[in-house]
Amino acid sequence: MNPIITPNQLLEAVQTNAIVLVDATNSQTAYQNYQQSHLKGALFVDVNTQLADIKEDVAAGGRHPLPTAEQFSKTLTDLGITPETWVVVYDDKNGANAAARFWWMLRSIGHEKVQVLSGGIQAAIQAGFPVSSAVEVPNQVELYPVQHWQWPTIDLEGMDEMIQNDNFVVIDVRESQRFKGEKEPIDLVAGHIPGATNIPFTTNLDENGFFLSPEKLKSNYQKSFENTLPENRVVHCGSGVTACHTLLAIALAGLPIPKLYVGSWSEWSRNNREIVVEK
Repeated sequence: MNPIITPNQLLEAVQTNAIVLVDATNSQTAYQNYQQSHLKGALFVDVNTQLADIKEDVAAGGRHPLPTAEQFSKTLTDLGITPETWVVVYDDKNGANAAARFWWMLRSIGHEKVQVLSGGIQAAIQAGFPVSSAVEVPNQVELYPVQHWQWPTIDLEGMDEMIQNDNFVVIDVRESQRFKGEKEPIDLVAGHIPGATNIPFTTNLDENGFFLSPEKLKSNYQKSFENTLPENRVVHCGSGVTACHTLLAIALAGLPIPKLYVGSWSEWSRNNREIVVEK
């Protein structure tokens, strides 16, 4: 299944198919905003409590560590999702935030029928998708069977080993000012991992906030990967959420999925590792 769906395609799909539509907007007031207005029929998922298992010590796994497979199984069951369910997920950041994280998590447990709404909620509303303030009630389903995460990830120690290789690619999807060390609005220290390449997630999108074509994305990322083996490719961000936007773009391009460094900069920068700042 194509990892993205356009607003017009979604409008057609909801008329003829049983879709579980999920609002994964991430902000301090996300649920309050959901209660006021969301795409009609959408359920709400919370990135902090359902798509992550946040620890008190951010140095141990970063700001958004993955939940256990068992925890994610409960979340899917609470949303009325079964292994056969067609899931469409959106957020208010062109799919660049928790929508992509939810997509990655579903695909990583083997769920095939999941798509991210290209352009996000704003594009859907502009295309005429109806909104609602009704809090939707999910279907009651049996427990979703989840065994383990199947897609490749890498931890802090794995990153230590990775950057000692002669042939690796670590893509940092944060904005260039954070990568260069000019500013750091979220984490404690500015800069980047030694050897990392900066490809901001925004470069996956066109001027209207929609994903670029698969051909364009493939051309862009093949230049970065060159002759690097897939197992030596890593993508990260600040906390392992927005990195999934780039992983989705790479999937859309038809290229092998790199490893997700879940702990990302929030973990690396808190563990006395080498930090590069560009003067």
